[in-house]
Amino acid sequence: MTLMIHPVKGIAEVTQGMDLGALIGAACSSSEFGLTDGDVLVVTQKIVSKAEGAMVEIDQNDPLSHKPIVEREAVRILRRRGDLIITETKHGFVCANAGIDLSNVARGQAALLPEDSDRSARRIVEHIRHNYGVSIGVIISDTFGRPWRRGVTDVAIGCAGIAAVVDLRGTEDALGRELMVTEVCVADELAAAADLVCGKAEGIPVALVRGVDSQWLRESSIQDEVVRSPSEDLFR
Repeated sequence: MTLMIHPVKGIAEVTQGMDLGALIGAACSSSEFGLTDGDVLVVTQKIVSKAEGAMVEIDQNDPLSHKPIVEREAVRILRRRGDLIITETKHGFVCANAGIDLSNVARGQAALLPEDSDRSARRIVEHIRHNYGVSIGVIISDTFGRPWRRGVTDVAIGCAGIAAVVDLRGTEDALGRELMVTEVCVADELAAAADLVCGKAEGIPVALVRGVDSQWLRESSIQDEVVRSPSEDLFR
């Protein structure tokens, strides 16, 4: 497999009510790489939250004014250390500060997680299919930390038209040994790869990934395939 990842440039500042499918489709179609069947678009959570109005006002002079919103958005507080709060969100995500983000938004505002990122991804897929006649996958990405590791990486918080998880159990490794437990979260891997071309401060909110395995192109969702049920959580 050979993957090509292109930053999608030319997307203007997104505000509430904008049609992301139209914005992204226009930017891709006017680019040198265009859109073709089997492409996967990785769309950062921030523009989804902006378009869907998942924004709240905060005190721009108080760096901790968003903390009460964290408490409101969390369904469970797991740990506190200083100003850091590790939470579980209503989506089932375990992350810092209930996913509330102050970066790349206007001063005095904070971005919440989208209400349903799988649904947001489906809307973009449907717009592209209807208006451009191509079948693609869409991943909604966000930046998360990892337990017991420094640094952050992008992960998938929503998807449509692309497998969230590829189940390799029952297949053989390179030495003929049967894989017993291997399930690969390809949505997370593609989200992380796309962030390498989008960056954190370059103002590029979408990347196009070309060349994924055609067997990955199917209906899926993060909620159904990635988020663990409480009964499977070894740390509760």
